[in-house]
Amino acid sequence: MEKRFVYADNAATTPVIKPVLDAMIPYYSEYYGNPSSVYHIGMSGAMAIEKARREIAECIGASPAEIYFTSCGTESDNWAIKSAAHMRSKKGKHIISSCVEHHAVLHSLKTLEKEGFEVTYLPVDSEGNINTDELKAAIREDTILISVMTANNEIGTIMPVNEIGKIAREHSILFHTDAVQAVGHIKIDVNEIGCDLLCASAHKFHGPKGVGFLYMKKGVSLPPYLDGGGQERSKRGGTENVAGIVGMATALKLACENIDEKIKSISAKRDRLLDELSKIPYSAVTGPRENRLPGTASFVFECIEGESMVLNCDLNGICASSGSACSSGDLDPSHVLLAIGLKHEVAHGSLRLSISDLTTDEDIDYILEVVPKVVEKLRSMSPMWEDLMKEKAKEN
Repeated sequence: MEKRFVYADNAATTPVIKPVLDAMIPYYSEYYGNPSSVYHIGMSGAMAIEKARREIAECIGASPAEIYFTSCGTESDNWAIKSAAHMRSKKGKHIISSCVEHHAVLHSLKTLEKEGFEVTYLPVDSEGNINTDELKAAIREDTILISVMTANNEIGTIMPVNEIGKIAREHSILFHTDAVQAVGHIKIDVNEIGCDLLCASAHKFHGPKGVGFLYMKKGVSLPPYLDGGGQERSKRGGTENVAGIVGMATALKLACENIDEKIKSISAKRDRLLDELSKIPYSAVTGPRENRLPGTASFVFECIEGESMVLNCDLNGICASSGSACSSGDLDPSHVLLAIGLKHEVAHGSLRLSISDLTTDEDIDYILEVVPKVVEKLRSMSPMWEDLMKEKAKEN
């Protein structure tokens, strides 16, 4: 087996593609002026920001005035959730979310709980989906915000956000969705979703790290999150990351071009991973077989530690993950895997392979060659595997 390099952790971050880098370079080298300045190299940056705002808005069915630039998805989530809660606090202090949200959302909610807000965390089924009937039942007179992600970052489940948006509108409740894993990968139309607030991050769709955006529906008008100058229509102070914003817009435009064809191609490669790796004994696919992100294939393998799998995959040139990259180093099993009903010892054996439009059929072939060997190797050294085999032998 010839060793090769395969990047299969695109849910953590994606490489910046050349057209994006090319679009960014002039704003580092030629048009480097502060976009708030009145001379031409500053005004060039200001015009580039507004062009990027229009392009991003077009990609998600918004108007340019509804797009606000931030440093990342985490900042966008914090701004949306905390500011919306504070803005509506006179009406009530009850928020509804799900138990499988990204930590940017969960930790923001925990902060609000310390301030006296009450949060209902909806459970999920074995595929990671909430029940919208349970959502309706959780709504109270003092419910001011619903925050449910568009797609899960660990197992790829696409949530019923269109239905959630309809429910929120019927009850005049603000609806925020963390769409960091979804934007650029599936079709997103804020009008179809019916959300008031939506968050995204450039580095998830071949853009640069350190830049994201918040969609804020016209009429919502959240309070500013960062005090400073008058940037972002006095909503978010701080000198704009012009190159990053230009790169994000370029990346999103490219991601949305021929998106149906990309979804079909990536999904076919993902399904090969799901079909073949699930044949390994005592393994299981996590998340749904349908209604999942095109590029996310996630599994659990009994009697193996996920971190050991990731390290051994890396030794063979494959970059993968045992869950959310934002939780690396955490010894506890994934909260998402526990929420879908997996036992602690099984949840520890997780592997997430997330591919993109840059992933080739040969890359998939290599993954399918390496991963079963890694599983076999690690199980051969596992006392838990030995005990399981002895137990099965007695049963037979």
